[in-house]
Amino acid sequence: MQVVDSHCHLDFEGLQERLPEVLSRAEEAGVRLMVSISSRVRKFDNLRRIAEENPNVFCTIGTHPHNAHEELDVTVEELVQLASHPKVIGIGEAGLDHHYNFSPRAAQEQGFRLHIDAARVAGLPVVIHSREAEADTIRILEDEMGKGAFLPLLHCFTSSRELADAAVAMGGYVSFSGILTYKTAEDLRATAAALPMDRLLVETDSPYLAPVPYRGKSNEPSYVVKTLEALAQVKGVSVADMAAITSDNFFRLFSKAPRPPLFVRAA
Repeated sequence: MQVVDSHCHLDFEGLQERLPEVLSRAEEAGVRLMVSISSRVRKFDNLRRIAEENPNVFCTIGTHPHNAHEELDVTVEELVQLASHPKVIGIGEAGLDHHYNFSPRAAQEQGFRLHIDAARVAGLPVVIHSREAEADTIRILEDEMGKGAFLPLLHCFTSSRELADAAVAMGGYVSFSGILTYKTAEDLRATAAALPMDRLLVETDSPYLAPVPYRGKSNEPSYVVKTLEALAQVKGVSVADMAAITSDNFFRLFSKAPRPPLFVRAA
């Protein structure tokens, strides 16, 4: 069984200082590929170094909505240029967070639209953070899709079925984190059960949101297997089949990432 953690933060405190052991445990768990997601363009050099030094780690380039107001000087051209690096396979994460509002909403929307434009130009998927902002996220996605096609990925999905359905209707994908394993996540599991099988991914969002039975601990890529198990149960398939399905979905979406031989299914 070969698994992809489609969203983690290996450059964050809690993971970077113990990276060798984290990557070793991921390998032992069957997690053969990880995408370490950018949250600050101005801190990209460190993230790029991690990806360059580890063959099974790829990355993205972008500014998290929490920091949108701090990086409004970032341009589409800069994002596209940085995304030309062979280890950069996506744009983001960008989007809207109306729960914390660490960044003004106008700045978040400006940054979100800029990242979508960069994804469109670069031909890469855009990794989307949306928290308590469903209506505005749908509005922006629909408006931007009218300007030209792009591939959206709703990461760490916990929002309404309406947002998931809207993204899928636009050709997008939905990624589930360890929250899917939580006892109180019945509505989220119902949403996962209803979504098309070919639009599903799994992630950790580590070092945050560790799945059961690790909840409360620092999360890491090896734990994505627990989310995979929960998703397999929800969809009524084996864990091995769900690993193959989510891996296929990942490589279809993140088409710039070369597919290792380990992930090639036998005929």
